[in-house]
Amino acid sequence: MNENSLICPKCKSEMRQGFVPGPANIGFDRTVISQWMEGTPEKSFLTGVKGIWFGQKLPVATFRCVECGFLESYARSEFAPK
Repeated sequence: MNENSLICPKCKSEMRQGFVPGPANIGFDRTVISQWMEGTPEKSFLTGVKGIWFGQKLPVATFRCVECGFLESYARSEFAPK
C-alpha cells in the first residue's frame, strides 16, 4: 500500500498516513499503536477483554484527508513500528 496513492472517497483530495494511539500499559509512559484483533471481544476479569494476548493481531494505520479530515483505517502487518 502506497500512502501517496490514497485519494479521499468523500472529496477526492490527498490522504496522508498516520496512526491513532492505543492505550499504553499501566505504569509506563509510552504510546502504542492500535491493533486489530480477530474475533469478538469477551469480558475478562484480569485484562478487561478475554484473549487479548492470543490470536491474530495486526497494527492499524489511519489515513486522514488533508481537505475534509475523513479518516480511513487499515490493519496490515506492514504498519508495524520499524
